[in-house]
Amino acid sequence: MRRKQPLLLIVDDERTQREGLRATLEDRYDVYLAEDADTAMSLLGSESFDVLITDYKMPGENGMRLIARAKGLSRPPACILMTAYGSEEVAVEAMKGGADDYISKGGMILEDLEKKIARILRIRNLERENADLKRQRREESALDAIVGGSAAMRDVLENVKQVAPSTVSILITGESGTGKELIARAIHQLSPRAERPLVPVHCAGLTPTLLESELFGHEKGAFTGAVERRIGRFEQASGGTLFLDEIGEIDRSTQIKLLRALGERTFERVGSNRTIRTDVRLVSATNRDLERMIAEGTFREDLYYRLRVVEIRMPSLRRRSEDIPSLSMHFLRRLARENGKTVRGFASDALRLLTGHAWPGNVRELRAAIEHAVVFSSTEEIQVRDLPPSLQDADPPSPSAGAEESSLSFGRNERRLIARALEKTRGNKTRAADLLGISRRTLHRKLARLSREDPS
Repeated sequence: MRRKQPLLLIVDDERTQREGLRATLEDRYDVYLAEDADTAMSLLGSESFDVLITDYKMPGENGMRLIARAKGLSRPPACILMTAYGSEEVAVEAMKGGADDYISKGGMILEDLEKKIARILRIRNLERENADLKRQRREESALDAIVGGSAAMRDVLENVKQVAPSTVSILITGESGTGKELIARAIHQLSPRAERPLVPVHCAGLTPTLLESELFGHEKGAFTGAVERRIGRFEQASGGTLFLDEIGEIDRSTQIKLLRALGERTFERVGSNRTIRTDVRLVSATNRDLERMIAEGTFREDLYYRLRVVEIRMPSLRRRSEDIPSLSMHFLRRLARENGKTVRGFASDALRLLTGHAWPGNVRELRAAIEHAVVFSSTEEIQVRDLPPSLQDADPPSPSAGAEESSLSFGRNERRLIARALEKTRGNKTRAADLLGISRRTLHRKLARLSREDPS
């Protein structure tokens, strides 16, 4: 049952003093007592206290040290230091060390102590409300950037909200242009690390030496061209999130170094023997089939499982074609504003063409197509003539075909294309269907029909 009263911890080696304070305060607060710092820390570790009231002079650790330790907790209490009469210097030092307030024990007026407690609790409540409001706005901002109400995208967003507060490594998989980096940013913004940096590294296109320097940094003179020390992305991201995009492109040597950094949370800059400790949450992404790369010997299996504690699969745009109208309007509003155009919508035939296209380049290709249309538009509605020639020249979708069937026409090559997709995905029907641009259910229907036509 949730407690209704604030929780106080009073620490004093004088029994009469601490019992007297409890008798005064227990009508309004849940009061716990401790006679020394060790007992107090044990209680602070088991309960989330709102206020810690501690004497300065005690056997063993003094009140100042206790406050410093209490402030290091994940949910620290507000702290009031009780000092001896005339100990203003100690009180000032305590405030610098993290105490929220102090009160003199000599001739203590209990009413003053109660006022101090009440004031501190009001401030803490306001801070919590502000933190909750910031977190709510951050969550809204993170999810507003992701457009799509399809079942596939709802599943993705639910997974994002579920895993974001954790510390586990996340692997985001999917075709190029599906929005993997957008999902990585949402995970960071919804995590407890949101106030710390999100540091992206695009692994493709960098030589092994440059990538190692990018990740771990280097010392001056470590290699030709290293004219000064460089702080790597692992150091920059400490306390925050490191996003490794195109993780499937890194070579075996860098894979080994990355595996060690993730396992031991330590690394050395290139050209240095000094070990540096880091605290990063890793999110990585790839459009490659890492399991196939493991079978081929080009990707380490132990690194794969270190990266993929949780996997989030981004659906291709052809598997969520119902999101195309809302995505198109989202891009239209933004790009019209950026280009100074007064375009407010799409002609019906233009929208039909957009919805029926297979979009091999996914959301990135759709955005480029809308930008092209905005630039060439001369009316308040996007017309077919405004769309890229590649869309205008494409065969129109059959009006009678279902959405999931119209994205791919197998024709006479149907059996060969399905066999190739299943071979490429090592029999994984979900991935094969995604590769073919159809749903898993459609793939099962086609396989059953092909089996009936050729039972052998």
